[in-house]
Amino acid sequence: MNELESYIHHHFGISPDDCQKVSTLFKPEVIEKGSYFLRTGKFCNKLSFIESGILRVFVNLQEREVTQWIGTAGYFMTDLQGFMFRETSRFHIQALTETRLFTIDYEAYLMMGKLVPKWHEFEKLFMGKCFVMMENRILDLISLTAEDRYQKLFNQNPELFNQVPLQYLASMLGMTPETFSRIRRKMVS
Repeated sequence: MNELESYIHHHFGISPDDCQKVSTLFKPEVIEKGSYFLRTGKFCNKLSFIESGILRVFVNLQEREVTQWIGTAGYFMTDLQGFMFRETSRFHIQALTETRLFTIDYEAYLMMGKLVPKWHEFEKLFMGKCFVMMENRILDLISLTAEDRYQKLFNQNPELFNQVPLQYLASMLGMTPETFSRIRRKMVS
């Protein structure tokens, strides 16, 4: 069982046989550091599981660049609105490191229901998990202090603090780089 199959089996309870069927639709892909998985204004025609590496989801606003998410090994990556509803992307998705993916294109994704009878249950669980993750991020942004958000991210993903430029982490946490640095100094001392 490869990492993708293991993840699908563990998180969604799909049988090993069905995991193998699903995983055959995913193709290995490597994105070099600095290259783009997706650019704003383009159609997102793929959904990928991150085997290794780091992808950053961000948008350029008039006055600043905002990091929406940083995806690491074990996460799926796509522009969900673009992939599911066939709209152009609002986001750039760029590799911060060499990134190895298992990728499925939209046409193959549509075939999953024919391959795996329980696919629609899996898809509902996947969308539900995406929604809950987003709800939790919104709740954190409106209810936790900047220090609490910093500490929570550090506790969950300490390796990011050595692998990702700190201004990207600050942006993702909804704070300025100066606030992030002040909190970091306070936490370290």
